[in-house]
Amino acid sequence: MRIKLTVRPFIIYGSGAIITSIVALVVLILYWPQNNSSGTVKVTIKQGETLSAISQHLANVGVISNRRTFQWAVKVKGLETNIPAGTFCLKDANNNSTIIWQLVNNVPELKKVTILEGWSLQQLAEYLTAEMGFGINEIIGLSQDNAFIKLLGVPSNNLEGYLYPDTYYFFEGDTPRSVLTRLVKEYKKFWTDEIYSQAQEMQMSEQDVVTLASIIEGEAVYDDERPVISAVYHNRLRKGMKLQADPTVQYIIDDGPRRLLNKDLEIDSPYNTYLYKGLPPGPINSPRFKSLYAALHPTDNRYLYFVAKGDGYHTFSNTEREHKRAKRAFQKIRRQVRKEQSN
Repeated sequence: MRIKLTVRPFIIYGSGAIITSIVALVVLILYWPQNNSSGTVKVTIKQGETLSAISQHLANVGVISNRRTFQWAVKVKGLETNIPAGTFCLKDANNNSTIIWQLVNNVPELKKVTILEGWSLQQLAEYLTAEMGFGINEIIGLSQDNAFIKLLGVPSNNLEGYLYPDTYYFFEGDTPRSVLTRLVKEYKKFWTDEIYSQAQEMQMSEQDVVTLASIIEGEAVYDDERPVISAVYHNRLRKGMKLQADPTVQYIIDDGPRRLLNKDLEIDSPYNTYLYKGLPPGPINSPRFKSLYAALHPTDNRYLYFVAKGDGYHTFSNTEREHKRAKRAFQKIRRQVRKEQSN
C-alpha cells in the first residue's frame, strides 16, 4: 500500500501564512500608535534633514514615542526623500501613517519677512536671525562667501546692497542660502536690457549704480527728490569733488545712526566720502528700485549741495555761498524746535 504525499496544499498554506504575516507586520508598522493621540502639534522640518534627524525631532516635540517604527513606516511607503521642509501643524496624528500623510501632503506654513529699504547687511542679518532663527555670523559669512557670490552673479566681494528690500514669504525650514538667493533674484529683476544699456551709456558699472543708489537711499525721504539728489552726486563726481555724503560716514561709525560729529568726518576709511573722492568701495545699504532708477536717471540741474529742511525735504544749491545760507536757515529751525521741546 502506497501513501500519497500531498505537498502542494502545505506549500500553498505555508506561503499564504507568510504573506499574511508580512501584510500584518506592514499594517502594524504603518498604524503603530504614537504619542500624539489628540490635539495639534507644530513641527518644523529643516531643509536637508535626514530621516533619522526628522524622527529625532518628532520625538523631541512629543509627536512620536517609537522612532524605529516611524522610520520603517516611511521606508515602507517609499517616502524617505519626500518629506518637505517647512512648519506643519499635525492634527490628531496618532499613528505613523497619519503623521506621514500630514507631513507629505499638508501645505507648510509660510513666514512673512519684511526687509526694509536702507538696511545694511548687519541690520538685515540681525532681523533674519530674529525672524527665521538664523545665526548672524551665518548670514554675514554666507554674504562674504566668494563661491556663493559668484554663483549668484553678483559683481562684488559681498552681498551688501544686492539683497533687495521687500516683503517675502518663506517656509520656516528654509535655509540662509535659499533666503539670500531669493533676495538677490528679486534685486536682479531691476536689470533689464534697457537698464544695462543706460548704465553702459553713462559709463557706470553695476557696482557703481548700486553704490550710488545706496547713498541716494540713505539721503532721500521722498521719491520726487531721489533723481535730484542723484544729480547732485553726478555733478560732484563730474567735477572731481568729494561727495561728502553723510550716509557713508553713518555706515562706518559703530553707534549709528546718530547726528554726526566733526570727528566722525575725519575717520580714515575708504567709505568716508568727506576724505576720499569718488564713490566708496561698494554699497552701504539695500536700495529700493526707485533709488536704483534715480542713480541712472538724474534730473538736469547744476546743483552741487543740499541740506535738510527739517521736514524730510532738502534745499538744493548751486554754490557754496547759497549752501551756507541754507544751512544757517536749517540750524535756526533746529534751535527753535529744541526750544519748543524744552518748554
